[in-house]
Amino acid sequence: MRQVLIYPGEDGYRVAGCTSLPGCISQGRTREEAIAYIREAIQGYIAALEGDHLPVPEERFEALLMAV
Repeated sequence: MRQVLIYPGEDGYRVAGCTSLPGCISQGRTREEAIAYIREAIQGYIAALEGDHLPVPEERFEALLMAV
C-alpha cells in the first residue's frame, strides 16, 4: 500500500505523486486517469529497484490536513 497525493497541475491536468518513492510522479487529464497512471508508475518504479537488487523503501507516512 502506498500513499499518493493528487493535486491540480498548472496545465489543468491532475498530478499524482507517491511520497515514499522519490521522483515517482505521474499525471492525467482526470483524477481517475492520474490514479491509473500513478499505479503503473509505482509498479514500474518498484520493479526497477528490484531488478537492480536495490532496497524498496517502506511506506511510512503521517498525514495531516491543516487549515491556515
